Amino acid sequence: MEHRIVNFGEVLLRLTPPGFLKLSQTNTFAATFGGSETNCAVSLAHFGLKSDFVTRFPKNDIAEACLAELRSHGLGTGHIVFGGERLGLYYYENPAAQRVSKVVYDRANSSFATLQAGMIDWTKVLAGATWFHWSGIGPGLSQGIADSTLEAIRAAKELGLTVSCDLNYRKNLWQYGKSALEVMAPMLALTDALFGTPGEYKVAYGVGSAPAYKVRTADEAIDLAGWERFFSEVEAKAGKDKKFFVALRNTLDANHHILTGLLWSQGKLIPARTHAIDHVVDCVGVGDAFAAGMIYGLIHYPASDALALEFAVAAATLKNTIYGDFNLVTADEVKALMQSDGSEGISR
Repeated sequence: MEHRIVNFGEVLLRLTPPGFLKLSQTNTFAATFGGSETNCAVSLAHFGLKSDFVTRFPKNDIAEACLAELRSHGLGTGHIVFGGERLGLYYYENPAAQRVSKVVYDRANSSFATLQAGMIDWTKVLAGATWFHWSGIGPGLSQGIADSTLEAIRAAKELGLTVSCDLNYRKNLWQYGKSALEVMAPMLALTDALFGTPGEYKVAYGVGSAPAYKVRTADEAIDLAGWERFFSEVEAKAGKDKKFFVALRNTLDANHHILTGLLWSQGKLIPARTHAIDHVVDCVGVGDAFAAGMIYGLIHYPASDALALEFAVAAATLKNTIYGDFNLVTADEVKALMQSDGSEGISR
């Protein structure tokens, strides 16, 4: 069976100062494209899956350049709609040592943010697809996108698609008078697989806090009993028919991260291998790479949740080595990391 994944979200123009300059220092920016849902869609295409992207673009040269970029990665763009005035953008300041990265959004009133329900024929878009992926970023931008997202999810379920979500809670985006818990509840009720951070699960389901993740090496133990209590509470609120993935990352400094993940399904907690990343090139899009790995893993390892989780964590680990938003690694490269002990040298 050939799978086709439909991804829904916004493409942003990313502007980054060279090197480690602060935004206040630079008069030059490197321009690339990205955005959470776009990153996931591109990653799926590089994994070899048929991946379509649905969004709304303005009619201008920047949008045409973005379309060309998406197509160059093998994305299907035939269901993108046009209208509105501008492409959203964000400024990204690279981290250095103990200085954390910084993001400044400029996406208000973008073509995507002004999308309204009914502008996309979801029955047509989803015909022949097997999977629909959405993100919590869109519903946080406007009521129109929240309505469109729910419209898409309902159409997907009627057509028998699997639905997945990256919770992606961005508190600064929720400015139109409704809470994430209120808006996303009917969407999450129809979603089969979820990915997020502990804090995002807390916001989405109103549960208590998860155990702290402060490990400093890949060999340190995780409080699995504490995570079982946390996910038991999530499952009690969300229902027992879902799979819940979580990413755990401890940032020791800008170059050194510890990364792992957990999966809760049918009352069972599954831990993954922990990776120590000693030279982080770009940590933007790591969660999106995990979400894409989750989708690929669930499709290709239907009999093993443990392998699906390991693929997701390995994909996220490799994204730390890739500059830009997009995770440009193949499924074979991810599988090689899954099977390695970290001692390999040159790939010949």
